Amino acid sequence: MSQAKQGDTVKVNYTGRLENGQIFDSTENREALEFTIGEGRIIPGFEKAVIGMTPGETKTINLTPDEGYGPHYEELVLEVGREQIPPGLEPEVGQHLEVNQEGREGFLVRVVEVTETSIKLDANHPLAGQNLIFDIELVAIV
Repeated sequence: MSQAKQGDTVKVNYTGRLENGQIFDSTENREALEFTIGEGRIIPGFEKAVIGMTPGETKTINLTPDEGYGPHYEELVLEVGREQIPPGLEPEVGQHLEVNQEGREGFLVRVVEVTETSIKLDANHPLAGQNLIFDIELVAIV
């Protein structure tokens, strides 16, 4: 039987959870994830785990932040004064906002704290710094 290798397009079902058991993403009740191994669209540890799998095979993997979404960088957390927020916008913790800087492409930040005078924004990926556990099933090599 054929094994998944670099350059193959594959379909996988998966469930991703944190160490405390909280599920953060899953293909349950939706289409299998399709991607090409080596394109870099998928986090490195997940992609590496699929290499060598055969259709129908399942496995559970544990990823460190370096194999997942990277470390959490404190320098990507910034506090801004309320006066820097567009009028009429009432930010809430957990909300995602797009930040635009002159001459640069916009990027997403997550609101992590709101006070009367300031808002704390985090530009890290929400799963940065987390150890991740994935249950993976290789559905097909297409």
